Amino acid sequence: MKKIKMNDNTRFTPLTGQFLVAVPGIDDERFNQAVVYVYTHSETDGAQGIVINKPAEKLLMRDILAQLKCPMPDITMPPLLLGGPDRMASGFILHSSEYHNPMTYPVTDDVALTSTHEILHDIANGQGPNEFLMALGCATWRRGQLEDELMSNVWLTVPATHQIMFHTPNELKWEMTLKSMGIDPLRFSTTAGKA
Repeated sequence: MKKIKMNDNTRFTPLTGQFLVAVPGIDDERFNQAVVYVYTHSETDGAQGIVINKPAEKLLMRDILAQLKCPMPDITMPPLLLGGPDRMASGFILHSSEYHNPMTYPVTDDVALTSTHEILHDIANGQGPNEFLMALGCATWRRGQLEDELMSNVWLTVPATHQIMFHTPNELKWEMTLKSMGIDPLRFSTTAGKA
Protein backbone atom coordinates (compact mmCIF):
# COMPACT_ATOMS: atom_id res chain seq x y z
CA MET A 1 0.00 0.00 0.00
CA LYS A 2 1.50 3.29 -1.08
CA LYS A 3 0.63 6.76 0.15
CA ILE A 4 1.78 9.88 -1.62
CA LYS A 5 2.29 13.13 0.17
CA MET A 6 2.99 16.08 -2.08
CA ASN A 7 5.03 18.88 -0.57
CA ASP A 8 8.28 20.64 -1.28
CA ASN A 9 10.31 17.76 0.18
CA THR A 10 8.58 14.88 -1.64
CA ARG A 11 9.34 13.64 -5.11
CA PHE A 12 6.45 12.92 -7.43
CA THR A 13 5.77 9.18 -7.82
CA PRO A 14 3.82 8.25 -10.97
CA LEU A 15 1.14 5.62 -10.52
CA THR A 16 1.02 4.44 -14.14
CA GLY A 17 0.38 0.69 -14.17
CA GLN A 18 -1.13 0.68 -10.67
CA PHE A 19 -4.61 -0.08 -9.42
CA LEU A 20 -6.50 2.55 -7.45
CA VAL A 21 -8.84 0.83 -5.00
CA ALA A 22 -11.76 2.88 -3.69
CA VAL A 23 -12.17 2.91 0.07
CA PRO A 24 -15.66 2.30 1.51
CA GLY A 25 -17.74 5.43 1.86
CA ILE A 26 -16.28 7.21 -1.18
CA ASP A 27 -18.36 10.32 -1.89
CA ASP A 28 -18.96 9.52 -5.57
CA GLU A 29 -21.33 6.56 -6.02
CA ARG A 30 -19.89 5.92 -9.50
CA PHE A 31 -16.66 4.81 -7.80
CA ASN A 32 -18.21 2.72 -5.03
CA GLN A 33 -15.99 -0.40 -4.71
CA ALA A 34 -14.20 0.62 -7.91
CA VAL A 35 -10.87 -0.71 -9.08
CA VAL A 36 -9.23 1.72 -11.52
CA TYR A 37 -6.27 0.89 -13.73
CA VAL A 38 -4.12 4.01 -14.10
CA TYR A 39 -2.81 4.18 -17.66
CA THR A 40 -1.14 7.56 -17.47
CA HIS A 41 -0.03 9.79 -14.59
CA SER A 42 2.29 12.75 -14.72
CA GLU A 43 3.09 15.65 -12.43
CA THR A 44 2.12 18.21 -15.07
CA ASP A 45 -0.90 16.60 -16.76
CA GLY A 46 -2.66 14.71 -13.98
CA ALA A 47 -3.90 11.14 -14.38
CA GLN A 48 -6.23 8.99 -16.45
CA GLY A 49 -7.52 5.52 -15.73
CA ILE A 50 -10.13 2.92 -16.59
CA VAL A 51 -12.57 1.47 -14.05
CA ILE A 52 -12.17 -2.27 -14.64
CA ASN A 53 -15.03 -3.71 -12.58
CA LYS A 54 -18.23 -1.82 -13.45
CA PRO A 55 -20.11 -3.54 -16.29
CA ALA A 56 -22.47 -1.57 -18.49
CA GLU A 57 -25.97 -2.79 -17.73
CA LYS A 58 -27.75 -2.02 -20.98
CA LEU A 59 -25.04 -2.37 -23.61
CA LEU A 60 -22.98 -5.37 -24.66
CA MET A 61 -19.65 -5.50 -26.45
CA ARG A 62 -21.43 -7.40 -29.22
CA ASP A 63 -23.70 -4.35 -29.65
CA ILE A 64 -20.62 -2.18 -30.23
CA LEU A 65 -19.23 -4.63 -32.77
CA ALA A 66 -22.57 -4.68 -34.58
CA GLN A 67 -22.69 -0.87 -34.71
CA LEU A 68 -19.22 -0.84 -36.24
CA LYS A 69 -20.17 -3.61 -38.68
CA CYS A 70 -17.53 -5.96 -37.31
CA PRO A 71 -18.05 -9.70 -37.72
CA MET A 72 -19.08 -11.51 -34.57
CA PRO A 73 -16.14 -13.36 -33.04
CA ASP A 74 -16.28 -17.03 -32.10
CA ILE A 75 -14.77 -16.30 -28.68
CA THR A 76 -16.73 -15.37 -25.57
CA MET A 77 -16.63 -11.60 -25.28
CA PRO A 78 -15.97 -9.99 -21.89
CA PRO A 79 -18.64 -7.67 -20.48
CA LEU A 80 -18.50 -4.09 -21.72
CA LEU A 81 -17.38 -1.85 -18.85
CA LEU A 82 -18.18 1.68 -17.74
CA GLY A 83 -14.62 2.97 -17.62
CA GLY A 84 -15.44 6.25 -15.93
CA PRO A 85 -17.55 9.38 -16.20
CA ASP A 86 -15.34 11.20 -18.73
CA ARG A 87 -15.23 10.77 -22.53
CA MET A 88 -18.21 8.43 -22.44
CA ALA A 89 -18.51 8.42 -26.23
CA SER A 90 -15.02 6.90 -26.53
CA GLY A 91 -14.11 3.24 -26.30
CA PHE A 92 -10.91 2.13 -24.58
CA ILE A 93 -9.42 -1.35 -24.86
CA LEU A 94 -6.87 -2.36 -22.25
CA HIS A 95 -4.99 -5.40 -23.46
CA SER A 96 -1.89 -7.54 -23.27
CA SER A 97 1.08 -5.96 -25.00
CA GLU A 98 1.79 -8.59 -27.65
CA TYR A 99 -0.84 -6.84 -29.78
CA HIS A 100 -0.11 -3.45 -31.27
CA ASN A 101 -1.15 -1.25 -34.14
CA PRO A 102 0.11 2.25 -35.00
CA MET A 103 -2.28 3.85 -32.48
CA THR A 104 -1.50 1.52 -29.56
CA TYR A 105 -0.23 3.26 -26.43
CA PRO A 106 2.16 1.09 -24.38
CA VAL A 107 1.37 1.55 -20.68
CA THR A 108 3.82 -0.93 -19.15
CA ASP A 109 5.91 -3.79 -20.54
CA ASP A 110 2.89 -6.10 -20.48
CA VAL A 111 -0.19 -3.84 -20.80
CA ALA A 112 -1.20 -1.49 -23.59
CA LEU A 113 -4.18 0.69 -24.51
CA THR A 114 -5.76 1.00 -27.95
CA SER A 115 -8.75 3.15 -28.86
CA THR A 116 -9.27 2.53 -32.58
CA HIS A 117 -11.83 0.55 -34.57
CA GLU A 118 -9.00 -1.51 -36.02
CA ILE A 119 -8.47 -3.46 -32.80
CA LEU A 120 -12.16 -4.40 -32.71
CA HIS A 121 -11.94 -5.77 -36.25
CA ASP A 122 -8.78 -7.67 -35.28
CA ILE A 123 -10.52 -9.13 -32.20
CA ALA A 124 -13.50 -10.15 -34.31
CA ASN A 125 -11.20 -11.81 -36.86
CA GLY A 126 -9.19 -13.69 -34.24
CA GLN A 127 -6.11 -11.47 -34.65
CA GLY A 128 -6.54 -9.34 -31.53
CA PRO A 129 -4.73 -9.44 -28.19
CA ASN A 130 -4.70 -12.57 -26.05
CA GLU A 131 -6.15 -10.68 -23.08
CA PHE A 132 -8.36 -7.61 -23.26
CA LEU A 133 -11.24 -5.68 -21.80
CA MET A 134 -13.25 -2.86 -23.31
CA ALA A 135 -14.68 0.16 -21.55
CA LEU A 136 -16.71 3.18 -22.52
CA GLY A 137 -15.35 6.32 -20.92
CA CYS A 138 -12.47 6.86 -18.54
CA ALA A 139 -11.68 8.60 -15.26
CA THR A 140 -9.53 11.71 -15.31
CA TRP A 141 -7.83 13.78 -12.62
CA ARG A 142 -6.43 17.25 -13.22
CA ARG A 143 -2.92 18.12 -12.05
CA GLY A 144 -2.57 17.43 -8.32
CA GLN A 145 -6.14 16.15 -7.89
CA LEU A 146 -5.28 12.47 -7.54
CA GLU A 147 -2.50 13.28 -5.08
CA ASP A 148 -5.00 15.27 -3.00
CA GLU A 149 -7.44 12.34 -3.03
CA LEU A 150 -4.68 9.94 -1.97
CA MET A 151 -3.75 12.22 0.93
CA SER A 152 -7.43 12.27 1.91
CA ASN A 153 -7.47 8.45 1.94
CA VAL A 154 -10.01 8.15 -0.89
CA TRP A 155 -7.90 5.54 -2.69
CA LEU A 156 -5.41 2.80 -1.90
CA THR A 157 -2.80 1.86 -4.50
CA VAL A 158 -1.36 -1.52 -5.44
CA PRO A 159 0.54 -2.80 -8.52
CA ALA A 160 -1.86 -4.09 -11.15
CA THR A 161 -1.94 -7.78 -12.07
CA HIS A 162 -3.17 -9.56 -15.20
CA GLN A 163 -4.95 -12.09 -13.01
CA ILE A 164 -7.20 -9.47 -11.45
CA MET A 165 -7.56 -7.27 -14.52
CA PHE A 166 -8.31 -9.94 -17.13
CA HIS A 167 -9.17 -13.19 -15.33
CA THR A 168 -11.19 -12.27 -12.23
CA PRO A 169 -14.99 -11.79 -12.41
CA ASN A 170 -15.92 -8.12 -12.20
CA GLU A 171 -17.93 -8.60 -9.02
CA LEU A 172 -14.84 -10.03 -7.25
CA LYS A 173 -12.15 -7.60 -8.44
CA TRP A 174 -12.48 -5.12 -5.56
CA GLU A 175 -12.45 -7.87 -2.95
CA MET A 176 -9.55 -9.76 -4.57
CA THR A 177 -7.49 -6.60 -4.95
CA LEU A 178 -7.91 -5.83 -1.25
CA LYS A 179 -6.99 -9.40 -0.36
CA SER A 180 -3.84 -9.07 -2.49
CA MET A 181 -2.89 -6.17 -0.20
CA GLY A 182 -3.48 -8.25 2.94
CA ILE A 183 -6.74 -6.44 3.76
CA ASP A 184 -9.86 -8.29 4.86
CA PRO A 185 -12.64 -6.71 2.75
CA LEU A 186 -15.33 -7.42 5.37
CA ARG A 187 -13.40 -5.78 8.16
CA PHE A 188 -12.21 -2.97 5.91
CA SER A 189 -15.79 -2.23 4.85
CA THR A 190 -17.00 -1.78 8.41
CA THR A 191 -14.06 0.22 9.76
CA ALA A 192 -12.83 2.44 6.94
CA GLY A 193 -13.74 6.09 7.12
CA LYS A 194 -14.32 6.18 10.88
CA ALA A 195 -12.30 8.55 13.02
